[in-house]
Amino acid sequence: MLKNKLLPLLLATVFAGNSQAQTLKLDAVIDSIKSSHPVVKMYDNEIRSMDEAAKGARSWMPPQVGIGQFMTPYDVRLWHREDDIPGMGSVMFSGEQMFPNKKKLDADERYMKAMSSVEKEKKNATLNELINDAKQLYYEWIILKKKLVTLRENEKILDFMIKNAEIRYKNGLEKISAYYKAKAALGDVRNMQLMYESDINEKRIRINTLMGRNAMIPFDIDTTYTLYDFSTMVFDSTLFYSNRSDLKSLDKEIKLTQLKQETEKTALKPQFGIRYDNMIGFGAQPLQYTIMGMVRIPMAKWSSKMNKANMESLKWKTYAIQSQKEMMANEYSGMAYGMRNELELKKKQLKLYDETILPALRNNYKTMQLGYEQNTEELFMLYDAWEVLNMKQLEYTELLNQALKLQVTIERIIEKQ
Repeated sequence: MLKNKLLPLLLATVFAGNSQAQTLKLDAVIDSIKSSHPVVKMYDNEIRSMDEAAKGARSWMPPQVGIGQFMTPYDVRLWHREDDIPGMGSVMFSGEQMFPNKKKLDADERYMKAMSSVEKEKKNATLNELINDAKQLYYEWIILKKKLVTLRENEKILDFMIKNAEIRYKNGLEKISAYYKAKAALGDVRNMQLMYESDINEKRIRINTLMGRNAMIPFDIDTTYTLYDFSTMVFDSTLFYSNRSDLKSLDKEIKLTQLKQETEKTALKPQFGIRYDNMIGFGAQPLQYTIMGMVRIPMAKWSSKMNKANMESLKWKTYAIQSQKEMMANEYSGMAYGMRNELELKKKQLKLYDETILPALRNNYKTMQLGYEQNTEELFMLYDAWEVLNMKQLEYTELLNQALKLQVTIERIIEKQ
């Protein structure tokens, strides 16, 4: 019996705990993306792969060994000793090792160690996109919550109009036309609430996905926000070269290309080696050996064409990347200045709505409501006053939405995290 009484209590406690969704601030969402998004692990593994490969940069060429017969006649009878004449032929054991040029090893090591630097910057560039996607979704969620607050207020206002009109109509004090407009508007308000709540669920799913966790985990957001001031910021190439990871990755590619040029240049340097042969002769022949020093001469005219062509190709590739970097910085500068101009306009419009338009329309509605309650105004006039106020409130919210989008775009361009 005791278990039967405790079970409903425990279930109620669990459901009560689950119903209170965790509130996540934007900084917490960003931190979660940086640590848990699958793309982070992908780039980290790729970087580790390159760093591990770089550990073999100072490897030598493998030694070569061999065994076989040396200067051995086909006539087997000549292998044997006869009287004082030793046999002919021998078995040879040989070994060969080339010694790499130290400067070439140094160049190869610098090149391979630098390869992962490009991936590190690409990782940061990808994170910048993901983080600003999350910011955009987060701010859109804030706007949706503000719209829902407005809709709930409108629901109360329309409900007041409808109930009051029903009473007045029964007493012959009200026309029915405005009553039906208010009823239809109430239905529209409830329909929009459903749409906005569905949109909020969609934002929650997408933010959960960006954080690398189960898409259906419930959570709420903090509705505070800040519109930043970019008016004094200079969007020149220096800012983008120091901030943007994609431009830094181009710098790393230029450096990598230069290091590759060095490896091609050092490949033209001679390589030295040694070869040792040991012969065990047939038919009482004495032990014999051969030791030789060897040198490879890659700088010869007929063998250096490929390396020289690669060096020239890499030089022009460096110029191409540098031009791409300058072009991108120029585009970012133009985009940032254009977005800042639009953002400043939206801020001025929001201020105008806050200080002039909305207060005047609220006062107009309150005046109409007071007159309606005192039977000096009719319902359709009260409804029109509410309709204009509602339209301007929605316009204000949409202006705020556009301002936040512009802010996110500027932060994306300058890679502000």
